[in-house]
Amino acid sequence: MFSRECYVPDFSDEAGGPSKTGLRGTMLARRRALSAPARLAAAERVQAELRSLVRRVRPHRITAYVPVGTEPGGPDLPDVLATELGPGGQLLLPVLRPDLDLDWAPYAGPGSLVAAGRGLREPYTERLGRAAVGTAELVVVPAVAVDRRGVRLGRGGGSYDRALSRAAAGALTVALLHDGELIDSAPAEDHDRPVRAVITPSGGFCHLESD
Repeated sequence: MFSRECYVPDFSDEAGGPSKTGLRGTMLARRRALSAPARLAAAERVQAELRSLVRRVRPHRITAYVPVGTEPGGPDLPDVLATELGPGGQLLLPVLRPDLDLDWAPYAGPGSLVAAGRGLREPYTERLGRAAVGTAELVVVPAVAVDRRGVRLGRGGGSYDRALSRAAAGALTVALLHDGELIDSAPAEDHDRPVRAVITPSGGFCHLESD
């Protein structure tokens, strides 16, 4: 239903394939090189695609995140999703635990976000527990890169791999990327959890499952 042909640059010609650390460094350096106007334009296109996706999926509950720095989606991403959900839906945002696992709490507007460690902004509303991600029909996650199999490269803490392992079997899991971050192949380990789709500014929504 949502399938789209996806262009993926090929980074697999490095001897032995790229390491996670090396690939992560390359991708983050590219993000830092993006100008502020380019990041703003990319965020607007990603948000427009997310709005369209929410209208098609019609979820009652979404889990997402608050982008910081050069992360795709823009700092107002929670407001965009909450508005599209409407009063009958609920948006949950992550709260980073000391063990780097993720708890979840409802988003209640910009005033419900407070500064947290690692430069994050998190909701101060009631925490619903780590398993709350399993109640969401749409799970939106950050990523540094994703390959054509859905293998997701994060920042190395494993927080979202743990969260994705608790997502409902029927949930649509989507990573937000900048252009050039949907790649041919990424290193994978046993604990890595794939995503089913990505959104990029130029490519829009791209379903990655072969079935």
